[in-house]
Amino acid sequence: MASATAAAVPFWRAAGMTYITYSNICASIVRSCLKEPYKSETAGREKIHFAVTKWANGKPEKPDIRSDSSAD
Repeated sequence: MASATAAAVPFWRAAGMTYITYSNICASIVRSCLKEPYKSETAGREKIHFAVTKWANGKPEKPDIRSDSSAD
């Protein structure tokens, strides 16, 4: 049964990636294959916005909003 469980591990997990990283790579590849005008319309979707919240003494501090672009 252990071999069946090992075979069920997604390849992105076996490669040491998170699902988010895998899906971002796939989305970037699909966007790069698009023809105009769709390619320029989706160019802005490469930007990533996320919040990082640190915890101190069991309480959340003010979140730090960050932006990043996988295109850079």
